[in-house]
Amino acid sequence: MISYNTKDWFTFIFHFHKSDTVRKLFPIMIAIGIYSGTIGYLEVQYFKIGKNDYIQNIPIMHGMLGFVISLLLVFRTNTAYDRWWEGRKLWGGLVNSSRNLAIKLSAILKDENDRKFFRKFIPVYADILHKHLNDSETSKQLFEDVDLEIDHHKHKPNQVKRIMYHKINDLYDAKKITGDQLIILNSELQAFTDICGACERIKNTPIPYSYSAFIKKFIFFYIMTLPFGYSISLGYYVAPVVVFIFYVLASLELIAEEIEDPFGDDENDLPTKKISENIKKHIEELI
Repeated sequence: MISYNTKDWFTFIFHFHKSDTVRKLFPIMIAIGIYSGTIGYLEVQYFKIGKNDYIQNIPIMHGMLGFVISLLLVFRTNTAYDRWWEGRKLWGGLVNSSRNLAIKLSAILKDENDRKFFRKFIPVYADILHKHLNDSETSKQLFEDVDLEIDHHKHKPNQVKRIMYHKINDLYDAKKITGDQLIILNSELQAFTDICGACERIKNTPIPYSYSAFIKKFIFFYIMTLPFGYSISLGYYVAPVVVFIFYVLASLELIAEEIEDPFGDDENDLPTKKISENIKKHIEELI
């Protein structure tokens, strides 16, 4: 995730980050500029279309379509941001659940070996969930002296949760915790699975294909018809104008595509690895 000063907005204008949409759209912007300039030349110089011809009515259509496409893009970006923000709230909930579990265990457990077990395994869940959501390889040993014995063909977060729950049940059988304490700890562990399932729902449920494809096609045909309506009034200036309009519309769609899946390695994705490292630090302080 990019760290920046929200108040230093002049920097945003003159600085182009490697994830900026200009870099991604530059080749097609050049092609659209050449296309628009060619259409402008053909209309003004070759066909010599005047301002009184019927083609002057095309901008009216563009005005109506521009309003529609703006509504679609607003809904698209808001939906994508809602998914990004929900992911951040879920990981914030994982931080709180990990802290609460660690605080309760620090007061309940007296044996140092038991405390050491949870001091290492609670952060493991956050780290392995980060790798699970990133679809990356998960090693059998995430931290020193912690061998998870995980089957890589199974659901890894569930296996970590199972190991911790079995440990708590063993503590209950050994009379190290009471039945009331077992119920209290169970509610904290249940939150882990709820958070994992909600993150998987965001990860595995993209925006419906038909909706995403329709917006892209709408933007494409809208841009391709702009030179026909504005070449008469703008002349060769139609090329930079159309390129700028395309840049604005396509950038909004690219931003929505990137943030709708907040779990990954993109510049604007959630810093889940950093959050899991903070959880490890906090748990070691509490237990």
